[in-house]
Amino acid sequence: MEKFDILRGVAAPLAVENVNTDAIMPTAWIIGVGSDWGRGLFGTWRRDREGRDLDGFVLNQARYRDARILVTGRNFGCGSSREEAVWGLVGYGIRCVVAPSFGDIFFDNAFKNGLLPVVLAAGQVEALQAMLAAAADPRITVDLLARVVVAPDGKQLAFAIDDGRRAALLEGMDEIGRTLGRVALIDAFQAADRLRRPWIHHSH
Repeated sequence: MEKFDILRGVAAPLAVENVNTDAIMPTAWIIGVGSDWGRGLFGTWRRDREGRDLDGFVLNQARYRDARILVTGRNFGCGSSREEAVWGLVGYGIRCVVAPSFGDIFFDNAFKNGLLPVVLAAGQVEALQAMLAAAADPRITVDLLARVVVAPDGKQLAFAIDDGRRAALLEGMDEIGRTLGRVALIDAFQAADRLRRPWIHHSH
């Protein structure tokens, strides 16, 4: 998993609430994109049935095509437990989603795949979306070290994050990686346990 510390990049405003995982990564695109998950991101919102880009969608607008950050409405990632929704965002190049709230399973899946979900107050998100729509350069900074989002006008918006999840992103460690980092402790425990309870480890 790629480390996340300070991200500065284009932020796309998607002022839509209750964006579900089927919209983020439609079933048809899961079947058709193979391992290039970014191609399927918002597949039916980004393209028509002939595969042509829809000009009205935010990520098809020239100023937002290289977005690394998405600023969107409350309850983002609701619906099914589809992990491909997170894979699509990361595959496209988006490493952070800012919203007033997230679907619970999406929120957990995001951290497991190196995507930072930032929760800000609804008023802060709406103001940030308005600034991004009007800014000549729609870039913001997401500073995980300082736990702040720096808006285009320089204002710092503080966000809360669990310490363990923050550490995992800073280290670039998913759950498997963090477990493997404790192999020495696991081996020591097993060795001691073999002496303490040899019948548990007896092979037939």
